[in-house]
Amino acid sequence: MDFRMEYLSFFVIVTDGDDNSSTKRYKHFQTLEEEDYEDSEIKRFLDGEFTRIVKRKVERNPNTENAPTKIGRFMVEPGYELGSNQNYNLFQRLRDADSKERFIGIADELVHIYMDTTAVRGGAFIIARAKLNTYFDEPFLFLLKCDFEPKIARISDERSLISHVEMAISARGMKSIQYPHMPEEGSLDHWELKIHQASHARYFEDFLKFVSYEKPLPEVMGEQVLGMVQQYMEDKWQAEPESTERREEENAIEVWAASEKRELQEYWTHEQVTTASAALVEQKPDLPFSFKLGGVTVKGLLADFGITLHFAKHNGRYVAVIEGESFQFEKGVSPVELLAPPDLEQILPIIGTNVKEEEPAIQPYEEAETAQDDDVPW
Repeated sequence: MDFRMEYLSFFVIVTDGDDNSSTKRYKHFQTLEEEDYEDSEIKRFLDGEFTRIVKRKVERNPNTENAPTKIGRFMVEPGYELGSNQNYNLFQRLRDADSKERFIGIADELVHIYMDTTAVRGGAFIIARAKLNTYFDEPFLFLLKCDFEPKIARISDERSLISHVEMAISARGMKSIQYPHMPEEGSLDHWELKIHQASHARYFEDFLKFVSYEKPLPEVMGEQVLGMVQQYMEDKWQAEPESTERREEENAIEVWAASEKRELQEYWTHEQVTTASAALVEQKPDLPFSFKLGGVTVKGLLADFGITLHFAKHNGRYVAVIEGESFQFEKGVSPVELLAPPDLEQILPIIGTNVKEEEPAIQPYEEAETAQDDDVPW
């Protein structure tokens, strides 16, 4: 990508003491314009980082709340426009700054806001404004934070061999904010920004107090499933809206939905589950699905249910049937890999008859007098 740097301000943040009682200060080192940047060491340090930030993939609804890359959206009251958001206004002032001095002043204001965030760590804070000449005439903002690297040394001379490097920074684990967000090449969304922080600590995200982040996928899908359940309850109890049985069932549903670990509820038919699953899969074909049956955990896709993954009951036991063209084993070799599988009909009578009982106490070892002919030869 063809980036043309307009301004880049380099700040250093220093903290003394631990995270709870540290004193924090920062200093503006230098602000570079286009010609200065092209000839600088910082260009070689950041070479390729801006392209990586822009091209970094991000899910609008990530699979986990702690996803490293997220889409943020400026929050406004109903009926108000972007100009009413304080974070947007600060970003926009940086984008509109018409002189180096103006850019430095606004960048300093932004770093000052960042310093009020809890758990700030020492390092380099870089605020850059660059144009992507390939597509746009308007600039991007990049906010970059590189933490100090502990215990960094360099080769010194033949007497001391190594010397400690103070305030060493690395692009590894760099946190970044890109504004505006580019959902796809050639398009911009001025309501959104893209934030990346590999650390599970969220202080780089928290200083933007007027930015909201999309809900993780499990929460979004859970809300949709509960909506389906509510509609099912309305239809089922339409003739008895105030019955005691309905209230009891609704309470049971609430307990189920709020539980971290849930059991099979046995409310819906296979056809009802398939229809509801299809509505979710249509929105996200690769929607993950996992469950635990007994002591075995299975991970797959919701789209597999009813096609290559089936639930059933047999002889009073739950059964999960997973079909496929071949097995694949990893890591340790086991005897199971040598099996010539019998037909499913031969297994069905066994299901429910080999329920594990409490293991007996370990008996003292007694050497067998003679080995039987059919003993396993190892």
